[in-house]
Amino acid sequence: MVSNLFSVEGRVIIVTGAGRGNGAAIAAGLARADARVYGLDIQYHRTDYSYKTEICDVTDDSSLERIVDRVFREHGRIDGLVNNAGISLQPMNCYSRSNFLETLSINALAPLRLGWMVAQVMKFPEGGGGSIVNVTSLGAHLGFPDNPAYQASKAALRQITRAMAVDFGRFGVRVNNICPGYMVTAMTSASYNDPITNEVRSSRMILDRWGESEDLVGPCQFLLSDASQYVTGTDLAVDGGWLAKGL
Repeated sequence: MVSNLFSVEGRVIIVTGAGRGNGAAIAAGLARADARVYGLDIQYHRTDYSYKTEICDVTDDSSLERIVDRVFREHGRIDGLVNNAGISLQPMNCYSRSNFLETLSINALAPLRLGWMVAQVMKFPEGGGGSIVNVTSLGAHLGFPDNPAYQASKAALRQITRAMAVDFGRFGVRVNNICPGYMVTAMTSASYNDPITNEVRSSRMILDRWGESEDLVGPCQFLLSDASQYVTGTDLAVDGGWLAKGL
């Protein structure tokens, strides 16, 4: 019974940013758990994915609508969504209008729009309910240098999650955040490979290591399964203890 509680077997789940990094690990992990996974990304770097891959610009509403409609027509339902796609632009011009708007468009507006589209399919009485997981960041909680747009976008997504949880809860749709800490991905490779920066980051964690993308699979599966059926509008930190650590 405990095993069944955490099961996502047969569930139809969309994962954005599934071409590499955290999104690819989440999508592959859910596929290993026998979910029917559709990965969305603007490009893919391999051909041997264990889940269906869709080329999609998440800032293009028409592309999102087309994919949501097709997934629904193929399966008659959508059970889960992981809004993982995101960008972090270079510090140069980090206070520019273009930097801010591009970051907000991908990191906050795209999850808002896709979350709304998927929720329309999930809603009672036509749908069977469902779960939306938004991937935020330590930057939604804390200040970091030279990246105000990224932090603003993740803080916006954190609050969007609460708003959506309130709006869609009565229709059987739960919405939660996963907040990763510093993970070893292409986005963090420069700081991870710099010995001094790596040590500074590591010193902020209770667990003495950086996170791996695989560390996000279990928390996502929990939030997409019946094990979290009374959990909505909340943050689940997967950060090695960064947010909790004092001295």
